Amino acid sequence: MTNMLKKTAITLFTALAAATFICSCEQTEVPQDQDLTQYVDLYIGTGDHGHVFMGADVPYGMVQLGPSSITEGWDWVSGYHYSDSIIFGFSHTHLNGTGIGDLQDILFTPTVGDVKLAKGVHNDQKSGYYSLFRRETEKAKPGYYAVHLDRYNVDVELTATNRVGFHKYIFPASDASAVVINLADHMNWDKPTEGYLVQENDSVISGYRYSEGWANKQRLYFTAVFSKPMKQFEVADAGKAVSGTSLTAEKVYGVAKFDTQENEEIYVKVALSPVSIENAKLNMQAELAGWDFEQVIKDADKAWNAELNKIQIQTTDEQVKRIFYTALYHTMVAPSTFQDVNGDYRGSDGKTYEKADFKNYTTFSLWDTYRAAHPLMTIIHPEKVNDMINTMLHIYQQQGKLPVWHLVGCETDCMVGNPGVIVVADAILKGYAGFDKELAYEAMKNSMLLDERGLGYYKEFQYIPYDKEDEALSKAMEYAIADWSLAQVAKEMGKTEDYEYFSKRSKVYQHYFDKEKGFVRGLSSEGNFRPNFDPFAAPHREGDYVEGNAWQYTWLVPHDIAGLVESFGSKDKFVTKLDSLFTVKGNLGEGASPDISGLIGQYAHGNEPSHHVLYMYPYVGQPWKTADKVREVLYVLYHDQPAGLSGNEDVGQMSAWYVLSAMGFYQVEPAGGKYIFGSPILDEAVVRVKGGKIFTITAHNNSKDNKYIQSVKLNGKDYDKFYIDFKAIEAGGTLEFFMGDKPSDTWGINDEVIK
Repeated sequence: MTNMLKKTAITLFTALAAATFICSCEQTEVPQDQDLTQYVDLYIGTGDHGHVFMGADVPYGMVQLGPSSITEGWDWVSGYHYSDSIIFGFSHTHLNGTGIGDLQDILFTPTVGDVKLAKGVHNDQKSGYYSLFRRETEKAKPGYYAVHLDRYNVDVELTATNRVGFHKYIFPASDASAVVINLADHMNWDKPTEGYLVQENDSVISGYRYSEGWANKQRLYFTAVFSKPMKQFEVADAGKAVSGTSLTAEKVYGVAKFDTQENEEIYVKVALSPVSIENAKLNMQAELAGWDFEQVIKDADKAWNAELNKIQIQTTDEQVKRIFYTALYHTMVAPSTFQDVNGDYRGSDGKTYEKADFKNYTTFSLWDTYRAAHPLMTIIHPEKVNDMINTMLHIYQQQGKLPVWHLVGCETDCMVGNPGVIVVADAILKGYAGFDKELAYEAMKNSMLLDERGLGYYKEFQYIPYDKEDEALSKAMEYAIADWSLAQVAKEMGKTEDYEYFSKRSKVYQHYFDKEKGFVRGLSSEGNFRPNFDPFAAPHREGDYVEGNAWQYTWLVPHDIAGLVESFGSKDKFVTKLDSLFTVKGNLGEGASPDISGLIGQYAHGNEPSHHVLYMYPYVGQPWKTADKVREVLYVLYHDQPAGLSGNEDVGQMSAWYVLSAMGFYQVEPAGGKYIFGSPILDEAVVRVKGGKIFTITAHNNSKDNKYIQSVKLNGKDYDKFYIDFKAIEAGGTLEFFMGDKPSDTWGINDEVIK
């Protein structure tokens, strides 16, 4: 063979090899969409303390249209609980898995006969307008809900677009059929402050509801169009009929009356707006000009399938498939659209902002969701991340700080720390750039330098003293996580002085750590530990900890695990204490928060501060212990029944933990994208990532017994790290886990603490 032929052959061989490598490890062909909504079970989490939303919606929609049941207390905050058998009506906004109640606005109830315009006495069918229902008449799937109201013999079906709720009522024959419109009752924990209803013509009712509660100044406008002309429309003030067809009052009701034939269908379209009735009409015209109810159901199903297909999984366990896709669904109920089709939205300052050039969102449960829901979003929803960050930056400009827990344009200041800082930092460190980076840095830094919510003491003492602030330790340790996240951005942007300042503050746990006891403890302003220390005690909203105790909060250092190990004095002492977390028994004390649930020893999976703890073992060279614990949680604390969650869903966080962990990893460090390996329960996950690329995760020889990683390959090459970087996932390719029934003697083993 001549030299020229040899060179040609070598060139061709190299090209073919390169092409083969690309095809095998960086799949570019997008897999065909599957029908994945069939695996979503909306009942999962409706029992026990899951608090999930039940009803019809589309991904990240403004409308969550579903039943409002009796509000018996904490377990009814979403408006629905599996134990209930009474429905008051169907409201257009709901929360998903929170620990506090609000929303359930603009409630419609089809009725027959005379009813009293009040919620009524429980179990008294002659009082109020509610109805009993039977579970067997319910049907629920993404984008659709149906039920039969026994009291009125009315069938109800619901579906939705982003901003419009679509009702279908099937009435019996009656000259006293009606639809009650309720803007007055406390369907949840809020209080109406002003309502307005007006009949515009024989088929259109419009109005608004103002209220205060968790969201201290809520405004919601609507317009409703009926498919059949009303024979009469009446309004009532606090349940008492008044003359006319319009009313402005604190407690407003309306009744649209009809004559109906047997099995007559009446449809109602209800469009919402955070800005005005006029904008609600624009939303209606843009999203639901027609009356094809079945098509809207199909469109909602299509929208959900498009999102669910961003992760296609393979598993022989049908229960796992149902849990996985229900979890993925729950991660996309919120954040919710908070903007009209013309770009208008109401800002945190109460002003209307017109024609915004970004998509504005609300319902940011950030103390929960910064841990897993947002890190999951950065992988599978890259098209939404910039809008989420732009929303947060506009909130900063309007209220002077990044959001803490934002709801319908209102800052609730719920929970502790500055989690908005963490989410913004995570996006920057992962390379997202569809926003003003300098403004983002300003927003993060200024939010961390305020004097509110204990930050003044944090700056003064370098910790927050318990004699100056309630729940001081938890507040300071959450601030420290935000400090570390901000410091990483400062480092990247060359802001050395800020990097050093916030890095130092991020080690606040060292002040609280009692080396003798091996726990973080409250400190006084004089620098003394709180006396009468009980590491199990968890008094609700009193003491040093938020929804937890010393056993749980000692590990809240996801950003500096190596430093925490040093605080214990040695790796062995750290591991011994961490091992004991999962076995020790103790009394949380009278009045402990119900959020402390899903206990394995004192590890509390039902509450978010514990969610990273299972993934700390690989940092000290013992990944098999993470595998043991992750598998236990995946199989024991999640299942496909109404009580299938071990704690509040918390706007997608509980479910995002499952989605990530089922695939085999979890982001421990709060920002930047280092996803720690655990133990995948899926045989394969095909993930659609940024730019239309495909990232495929395969677990070879996987089973319930074969839960230990033996080795790993990334893009066909041996890979010895115990984590994968976000950039590697975003680039597309293949990640392969090789599993076995015993811990590996080689993979993930390291005698030194890994920093």
